[in-house]
Parts: sequence; structure tokens; C-alpha cells
Amino acid sequence: MAENNSRTGKATGIGPGKSGLPALRSPSSGDYEVGYGKPPKHSRFKAGRSGNPRGRPKGAKNHKPEVNQEWLQEIVLEEAYRTITVRDGERQVDVPMAQAVVRTLAVNAAKGNNRAQKLFTEMLSQTERFRRERQEEFLQIAIQYKSGWEQELEYRERHGIVDTEPLPHPDDVLINMNTGEVRYVGPLTKEEKDRWERLLLAKQTLREDIAEMETYVSETRMGKTTRETFEGFLEQNRASMEKIRAVLPDDLERKYRARGWGKA
Repeated sequence: MAENNSRTGKATGIGPGKSGLPALRSPSSGDYEVGYGKPPKHSRFKAGRSGNPRGRPKGAKNHKPEVNQEWLQEIVLEEAYRTITVRDGERQVDVPMAQAVVRTLAVNAAKGNNRAQKLFTEMLSQTERFRRERQEEFLQIAIQYKSGWEQELEYRERHGIVDTEPLPHPDDVLINMNTGEVRYVGPLTKEEKDRWERLLLAKQTLREDIAEMETYVSETRMGKTTRETFEGFLEQNRASMEKIRAVLPDDLERKYRARGWGKA
């Protein structure tokens, strides 16, 4: 119900609304009420039309970090490995930014800059220590892995246990105790093992084809052109065999066949 204003004697229009303020009305919308969540009809979005028909400008990027994304780290790494052009003697070379910074530091140290010498020496010492510690840790892991699986395989053999072969196989883990070097000469995953199995089969098939063709060429009378054709095929097979040997040498082949690999 409207109340009288004591100064003007006119009705204020205050009604039962929650805020106690006069109800807002659009001058051109009749009885359509305008308020929170109810914009004037002339400014409302039209059905089927985008509020931003032009879309985001080309090249614009969303710089809002995703969940658990370290945005500053991404920026630092991107800049560190961004390629720049520097002078190297009489020529220009492209190197990552981090390499250019280290190179500048090393050059200044070599020229006698005390601060550069201190920084470069500390950086070199930390890098060598980190590599040494990582190599020692890697060596210990390899030793434990090889020793543990050798014992397990011996136990299986004594008790006649047949089970899945470990990957990598301990025999394929080569450790040089003098240098601390660790090398893997066999497959590390099931996918790699399947690939090596296929190579063994291909090598055996190719070996049989070469032997059969050599026998045929040596024992069969044929014209010059036919012989040259067969010899060309033979050379192609021999070249293919050398390519496979580069990946799978004969000594590794013998070792893997001793494990029962390469059986069709």
C-alpha cells in the first residue's frame, strides 16, 4: 500500500518488495518488470545468436593457468630454451638462450672477471656433483635389479617354475664396475621384445632364402640375363641381412634363441 510523503503529499509507491524500494519498470515494456536477472527486453541476448559474434581475436591466448599448472615455470623454461642467434668466431650460430648465457659467463670468466669465475666454478662443481650422484644412484639400482633377478631365475630353475620372463632380462644388463657404466643390450618393454621376436623371424627367413638362392644360382644352368637377375635379387637379400645384423648382431641372436625366442 502506498504511503504519503510528509513533504510533498504525494504517494512514494513503496510497496511490499523485499528491498522496500519502488519497483523498476521499463518505460517501453508495459508491465514487464526489470530487475536482477531481468534486463530490459531491448538489451537481452537474442536466441540463436552469440553474444560475441566476432569470437576471440586471432592469436589471442588464454593465460589463465590450468589446475596444478606452474605458469611461471613454463615461462622460464620457454625462455631458457628459446633459440637466439649469437656470434661464434666469424660465423653466426643458433643456440638456446640458456646455452648463450652459460657461454657468456664462461667467456667472461676466462677473461679474468672474478665474479664470473666464482659463479662459473660453483655452477660447474654443482653440475658435476649432481651427475656423479645420479650415476651412482643409477648404478646401485642396476646392481640390485640384476642381482635380484639372477637369484629369482636360479630359484625358478631349481624348482622347475615356469613364469614370465623379466624385462629387461638380467643378462641384458651390462655393468662395468670400473667405470660405473650401465648398458642395456636387449628389450626393455614387451613392445620392444615383440619387435625383437619379429626381427629374429625375419632374419631366419632371410637367411634361408639367401642359402636357397645361392644353391639355385650355383647349380642351375641359365642365360646371362636370367643369371644377372637372380644375382641382383641375391644381392638385395644380402643387403637386407646386413641391415638386420646392424640392429640384431649374430651373437645377440644366439643368446635370444637360447631363451626360446624367435619361434614361429
